[in-house]
Amino acid sequence: MNNLIQISGIKAIVLRELLVFSREKERIISSIISPLLFLFVIGKSLNQNANIGGYSYQQFIFPGIIGMDILFTSIRYGLYIIWDKKMDFLKEVLISPISRTSLFLGKALGGVIGAMLEMLIILVIGNFFVLKISILQMILTMIACGFVSFMVVTIGLAIGGGMKTMEGFGLVVSFVSWPMFFFSNAMFEISKSNTTVWALSVINPFTYCVDIIRKILLNYAQFPVSRSIIIILIWNIILSYITIKIFNRIDTQK
Repeated sequence: MNNLIQISGIKAIVLRELLVFSREKERIISSIISPLLFLFVIGKSLNQNANIGGYSYQQFIFPGIIGMDILFTSIRYGLYIIWDKKMDFLKEVLISPISRTSLFLGKALGGVIGAMLEMLIILVIGNFFVLKISILQMILTMIACGFVSFMVVTIGLAIGGGMKTMEGFGLVVSFVSWPMFFFSNAMFEISKSNTTVWALSVINPFTYCVDIIRKILLNYAQFPVSRSIIIILIWNIILSYITIKIFNRIDTQK
């Protein structure tokens, strides 16, 4: 177990990821533009008279926009794996004594922390202009988003670990992330959608991520909280296992 999980190695990789994150201020700004446009343009323009669970449409989609920020920010962290391959940084890490499991955990935790910092910006803006949030709600939202981000970062790392080009990564990520977002309950109640959309939403793990955030912030959910928690944890375990397996094969790929 000690050989698989090396705390010092994980810490070093996390610090390196945070250093890279701190140097990319333009990316941080650009990544929150889309969620804010959805929140303030679409949220204010569509269904202004809608009342969902006692909340306006903008308030209803606010948890979905938080999930959107986590989804698109987290999944793009897989791009750094490809970048590290090109810069030979990954080669240096792979020949070091650090295990692939520790490499995965360091990359994943670094991505989670970066995504959480960006999500906090959306959360604070929403608190002032959309919905008042208590300290307890903010803490619970951060905890829930931490698990959601870990799941999505893992998807990005799995894709990045198996890709050779940034262009290919971008295409695959778009193919995965946009359906995850639109076939969830981020922008609408899936109970009122047609059978096909409902079925796709139910098998979409991101649906349960948004649902638990909405339960925390609005006390409104379409699924039992226990079911959402279990599904998110199961997907975290499955995706972590798959990604570690992919990381074990990175050094054999040309």
